[in-house]
Amino acid sequence: MNNSVGNTARLLGAGLRALLVLTLVCGVIYPLVVTGIAQVAFSNKANGSEIKSGGKVVGSELIGQTYNLPKKDPNNADEQAQPDLKWFQPRPSNGLGANTLNTQYQLIISGATNLSGDNEKLIKQVKDAKDAVVKDNSTADYKVNPADVPADAVTSSGSGLDPQISPAYARIQVHRVAEQNHLDVKQVEKLVSENTDGRILGFIGEPGVNVLKLNIALKELTQK
Repeated sequence: MNNSVGNTARLLGAGLRALLVLTLVCGVIYPLVVTGIAQVAFSNKANGSEIKSGGKVVGSELIGQTYNLPKKDPNNADEQAQPDLKWFQPRPSNGLGANTLNTQYQLIISGATNLSGDNEKLIKQVKDAKDAVVKDNSTADYKVNPADVPADAVTSSGSGLDPQISPAYARIQVHRVAEQNHLDVKQVEKLVSENTDGRILGFIGEPGVNVLKLNIALKELTQK
């Protein structure tokens, strides 16, 4: 009996030591080493691919933002947000539900609409979005051709948080942004060109324009 109790105690002691060692190695040392390497080698990515403006973090290059006017009645949940037309606008975020915790990103319940291509609700959303793109981006000396409106201007991405738009959608917005900010069209076209990312490794994916980076550059230009 005494030998049995002693063996049990020794096994428990060995198990406890193994637990403490594994906890120290896997729960403390390994995470600290990985975190340290990430901070040294990939600091920006490890910290969420932050984008700064004026020395402050204003967002992430991985997550889209909205650029809307303040609501006339902040307490009215049914009031539709209206785009602030002096800024470049992102893709629609129809897959996002409303929440009161974070009105800028709406991260909590992001996702796709999950509506089929022949769904009447989706068809109406696309038509309404296309009409809005044509109306909002047409100016006195520039009329948007409905046939030129790209798909990303009227549909949300799978996540609903896509930070980029196509160069075609950015170009459609150039004249409106220039007019709203009293800038020359060529200046705004240059901003779009400078903030257009090419294909990864030259052949993977499609060119894109990060809307947050583009709007930061626009803000800096208007403040000069």
